[in-house]
Amino acid sequence: MIATSVRQLPELGPHSNGMLMTPDEFDAATEWEPGYRYELIHGVLVVNPPAGLSERDPNDELGYLIRRYREDHPNGLCVDLTAPEQTVRVGENRRRADRAIWIGLGRRPDDELDTPTIAVEFPANRARDRLRDYVVKRKEYADAGVEEYWIIDTHRREMTVHRRNGETLVVSAGETYRTPLMPGFELALARLM
Repeated sequence: MIATSVRQLPELGPHSNGMLMTPDEFDAATEWEPGYRYELIHGVLVVNPPAGLSERDPNDELGYLIRRYREDHPNGLCVDLTAPEQTVRVGENRRRADRAIWIGLGRRPDDELDTPTIAVEFPANRARDRLRDYVVKRKEYADAGVEEYWIIDTHRREMTVHRRNGETLVVSAGETYRTPLMPGFELALARLM
């Protein structure tokens, strides 16, 4: 194995947006200005503002429902962990998922080695964010091995589920979603709207 040198970076923050960086440098960085969301896309650091309340609140509720399923349902132990604001390794890119869910490992996941089973996004209402969440991340997450990609769109009041096998489902706000990955888990979408 050839050792590669990784340059020491100053604290990264909004002023670092657009900085060129390697995946190794991104992975080794330790000084991040808190509150911002960091991604590495095609060798460029992208710094976004923190999520707004319209994203944080339903994301928090989803985390609560998954943890409650894990603790109370007989099949709940299939969920190893759920975490908000998780960096997902997608080839040379580093994407920030609004929520990640690991299922079936039987242990606490290693976020540097274990790809989430489910990635979740709560898209903003801007056209560029919608393109990224509905098109770009869909392919990247599938290529990375994510089994289901949930796009929970509070603006459209629906959830789109992309399964790695190519199947796509659309669930409206008044419906309940059930995934074979978490037997017995029922997501009444209205709870997140």
